[in-house]
Amino acid sequence: MTNQQLPPERYGSRARAARSRPALRWSLLVLALVVLIGVAVLGYLNLGSAPIQGKQAAFRILDDHTVEVTVEVQRDDPSKPADCVVRARAESGREVGRREVLIHPADGVVRQDTQLRTSERAVVGEVYGCTYSVPEYLSTRTRPTG
Repeated sequence: MTNQQLPPERYGSRARAARSRPALRWSLLVLALVVLIGVAVLGYLNLGSAPIQGKQAAFRILDDHTVEVTVEVQRDDPSKPADCVVRARAESGREVGRREVLIHPADGVVRQDTQLRTSERAVVGEVYGCTYSVPEYLSTRTRPTG
């Protein structure tokens, strides 16, 4: 078996390739750290504590077509109004009623009762979610037309 020498003019020398590898390793390490920090920041922003939390504090079935739900809202900025979606579900789990509720600005935890009309008998009333994005029709006294 013979040891063949490759022409360095054509393929480069092994010494030059060995020198460039530490720089490549450091570059890849820095790139990996930047990516990990980016993933950590995105995870914190998306999975951190929510600025507003709404939950069902109580519910009561009033009749075959009406449910009363007590909404409990806690928010990081009590000076902002909130919009909560409340829904009722039948025994099958299907949604049989839904409405949006305006939660006015107030300090601390806010509790507010609301009634939902349902298409059939509900077995539970719950808060689907809350947001600071209050639609204009909830924030004004005039009802939408059309």
